[in-house]
Amino acid sequence: MDNEQTAIRTTYFSIIGNTSLALIKGLAGVLGNSYALIADAIESTTDIFSSLLVLLGFKYAKRPPDENHPYGHGRIEPLITFAVVVFLVVSATIIAYESIQNIQIPHKTPKAWTLIVLGLIIVWKEISFQIVIKKSKQTNSSSLKADAWHHRSDAITSVMAFIGISIAIIFGKGFETADDWAALFASGFILYNSYLILRPALGEIMDEQLYGDLIIEIRVKAKEVHGVLGTEKCFVRKAGMKFLVDLHVIVDGNISVREGHDIAHRLKDYLQKEIENLGQVLIHIEPNE
Repeated sequence: MDNEQTAIRTTYFSIIGNTSLALIKGLAGVLGNSYALIADAIESTTDIFSSLLVLLGFKYAKRPPDENHPYGHGRIEPLITFAVVVFLVVSATIIAYESIQNIQIPHKTPKAWTLIVLGLIIVWKEISFQIVIKKSKQTNSSSLKADAWHHRSDAITSVMAFIGISIAIIFGKGFETADDWAALFASGFILYNSYLILRPALGEIMDEQLYGDLIIEIRVKAKEVHGVLGTEKCFVRKAGMKFLVDLHVIVDGNISVREGHDIAHRLKDYLQKEIENLGQVLIHIEPNE
């Protein structure tokens, strides 16, 4: 299965999981008098829409290169990541606002059974995070990584809710708002995670040189090709799940243009065969001194 198909199937997993959890959290929050659970349900609902965006992005990124997009459509991925971050920030803002409002309004202590619901949710969301983050590393997908961190932030809000509800139940009257304070604290974690997701995607858009290990591997592999004496400049940028490479290689200055051309083609084919997830590889031939 190719990376694109793996990413799409993983996103379907996220959509189904988030839809189920949003319903469970919302129902448990209303019946169990817990705003922290309702806040959790709000975040899971935004997760559904962000996962749908990720899915649409993957399907668009699968399109082959065309006249207007000779490098393919992979750059849609960090743009989708930006949209996912917007959903995270919006959900954190809503949770914070509603938490502050509820702190000022007297309300009932959450039901003790909501802790069981939260415990199961925490376990499931952490499992979901581990599954999706593994797939994001496998596919080199920044938007899938963002989707994974949605699961982790959801687990964090659930942990905060668990702590808040526990305090409210254990200490009783006067501590009912612990549940709301927990939701407010969780919104801060969500905002911090939003930054952690945004930063790499921004670097991808700006073509930051973030792939030192890959550059070293390219240089080592290049020297294994007959006719390549060494390497000079090597630039790598990411487009979706593929890495685009610009590489200057040194060859014997006395060979013909045809021979230099053949070396470049052999090198390109060899690099794409030996190193996973390479897209276009542009080889520039330099004569030795």
